[in-house]
Amino acid sequence: MKISNASVAVGGLVEDVDLAHVTDDQFAELRDAFHQHGALFFRNQSLTPEQHIAFAERWGDIDINRFFTPVEGYPQIAKVLKEPDQQMNIGGGWHTDHSYDEIPAMGSVLYALEIPPTGGDTLFAGMAAAYDALDDEMKERVDGLNARHGNAHIFGKDSDYQKKFGGRFGNTESAVQEAVHPVVLEHPETGVKGLYVNPGFTLGIEGMAPEESGELLATLYAHIMQPQFHFRFQWSEGALAMWDNRSTWHYALNDYQGHRRYLNRITVAGVPLH
Repeated sequence: MKISNASVAVGGLVEDVDLAHVTDDQFAELRDAFHQHGALFFRNQSLTPEQHIAFAERWGDIDINRFFTPVEGYPQIAKVLKEPDQQMNIGGGWHTDHSYDEIPAMGSVLYALEIPPTGGDTLFAGMAAAYDALDDEMKERVDGLNARHGNAHIFGKDSDYQKKFGGRFGNTESAVQEAVHPVVLEHPETGVKGLYVNPGFTLGIEGMAPEESGELLATLYAHIMQPQFHFRFQWSEGALAMWDNRSTWHYALNDYQGHRRYLNRITVAGVPLH
């Protein structure tokens, strides 16, 4: 097995491993690499749903997604699907999954089944690298702040997003989660500091006037959106990506209109954040 940097800021490329038959030694190496890189990328895998589930369960308990359509017979697996006639895609903006939960999911294990002939890449951003690159004045300003996160504006039955999406999300009545997390998060496994706010689900900074909160978040987002903090993963059938929600953002590009794109996602449960 070989692991190399995908980019300076985020991601590791893993070669010469069969995820259906990972040894204990290989898994220990993968876990260390995952914590180091924030995301891992694999190609040329051939996984049954059972094997996909078994690999995900080695990382932790599975967090059953409340809003996505599950694969029939496999409630642990959520479909990430865009049909040729659909205009909007899932995840089409920078975000961090499940930051609206009191105990956010650790990460996701996403496996590609059908990929369009061009387009459909996913961008990833490294939050530790982005934090490290802040000047001392900004670090001092954001350290110790907390932010509110929520999901009603995305998954709620009356949200503009749901309406534009044509009602593709289910269980919308349960989209009432809000949670408060540190703006600067010490990663629960590594202790490394990284930014933990995102444009998808962060509602505002606790104890700060809306205008000031909005300006600060916009400044942080513009900083993180600089390309030196990113890696662009080009999908292929049989590719698998897994990422750590506590240390990355991601963004699924919607540049393949008229084509089908289908991946299966399993979400792994996390731990409380402090």
